[in-house]
Amino acid sequence: MMQSSRPIKKALISVFHKDGLENLLSELSSAGCEFISTGGTSAFIKSLGYQIKDVNHITGYPEILGGRVKTLHPAIFGGILSRTGNQQDAQELSEHGIEEIDLVVVDLYPFSETLASGASEAEIIEKIDIGGISLIRAAAKNYHRTAIVSDKQQYSEIVNWLRSQDGAITIEQRKKLAYEAFAKSSAYDSSIMNYFAAGQPGCSIRICADEIKPLRYGENPHQKGWYYGDCGKFFTQLNGKEISYNNFLDIDAAFALIKEFDSEKPAFIIIKHNNACGAAIADQKGNAWKKALASDPLSAFGGVIITQTLVDEEIASEIDKIFFEVLIAPEFTSEALDILKKKSNRIILKSRQEKFPDKQIRTCLDGYLVQETDNYKEKAEDFRLVTQNKPEAGSFHDIELALKICKHSKSNAIILVKDGQLIGSGAGLTSRVDALRLALERAKTFGFSANGACMASDAFFPFADCVEIAAASGIKTIVQPGGSIKDKDSIEAADRLGIGMFFTGVRHFRH
Repeated sequence: MMQSSRPIKKALISVFHKDGLENLLSELSSAGCEFISTGGTSAFIKSLGYQIKDVNHITGYPEILGGRVKTLHPAIFGGILSRTGNQQDAQELSEHGIEEIDLVVVDLYPFSETLASGASEAEIIEKIDIGGISLIRAAAKNYHRTAIVSDKQQYSEIVNWLRSQDGAITIEQRKKLAYEAFAKSSAYDSSIMNYFAAGQPGCSIRICADEIKPLRYGENPHQKGWYYGDCGKFFTQLNGKEISYNNFLDIDAAFALIKEFDSEKPAFIIIKHNNACGAAIADQKGNAWKKALASDPLSAFGGVIITQTLVDEEIASEIDKIFFEVLIAPEFTSEALDILKKKSNRIILKSRQEKFPDKQIRTCLDGYLVQETDNYKEKAEDFRLVTQNKPEAGSFHDIELALKICKHSKSNAIILVKDGQLIGSGAGLTSRVDALRLALERAKTFGFSANGACMASDAFFPFADCVEIAAASGIKTIVQPGGSIKDKDSIEAADRLGIGMFFTGVRHFRH
């Protein structure tokens, strides 16, 4: 039998974090609640002047094994798990002198925080909670009679309930607390499992996220959308409207691409629909921005801009001239922010150097596809020249830039780069020939000549047709993974047409 509202007369309290506990204790005490506690929590409650029963007086056993065993005893778990209206439960409680516990206030050892701190394995293992997680699960299972408080963030809400309900908590509220408790225990166990999973082949996956951000909508206004995660690890929002679902996708693509660039030379990238529509690297940041915008000023409209360099007043004044959705940089001068913040809707993000997850997960049918993150970075010294024609030494910088952009463009992808600037892009095409033709068309549209340009492909050429089209447009250097059974045809065509071609041996499909 469920009681719709149950007064809190006895509470077990054992918490790692003591902050915020005083107000809860005060309200419980005012309602006539008795306290049971352990170790440090017991000492803390006594220091505030409250009477308390120590767990070891109830169980008849001291804390043992350095505190590893404290509450794991029938005298405690019987009091939590007994069922209201169950005659056998009531009889057994009476026979063994066990008193019912109406409220459990428990948090968990900071496992994730300890792991993130770089602590030793021994320290990490000791932060795997046993008693706490068992208390949480027991109280949550028996929510019809026992209330569970599993996080200090819940204290103020509990205080309000007790104050407005004469020291009682309703069945609806207890069920809500049970849900939050199982969410907490699930996330906690997932963190521990993922720690042990490191290096284990073919291990199970658990996906848990406590940070939930409702979005205005999903990809389209008729779809609901949410962001699960802590985006604050990657950026701080300095200005602008709420970040949308599509903004998040482009921000993710922007971060993934900019991490390919070091800080030796300023680089600017403009992302539109997950692909780079503008990109450039130069000795001066002003030149880098102007060249990135010139790559495709039409597509730049409403795009996401990212750089790995300081945005100062001069750059901000130039960027201010166009409409964009998001601007991301590691630093902004105060003068730059004054300019950029004049339009309140502009999303301005200060980026952080946070490491991306080493695995990527996406939904598929009723499950998930999981793969390692593509962290492979080609370097000029790793390229294999497969033609008799040798590109000029200066073209290596363009080759590297083209490969970086190509790696982060949707397949099939062809990228054209010239003098440190993206001049043409064909991405997300079903035919590699069409991707090349689109890239050349885009270059021509914005006044670029492909003569002397470098061309990168995300995968091999199955035929020599792309080489022939490239040569007809004046392209002098091609870089591609190689690996086709007809590589010889492409190599022979390149030699015949005066093109230098490199194989990287690494494909970068992006579906």
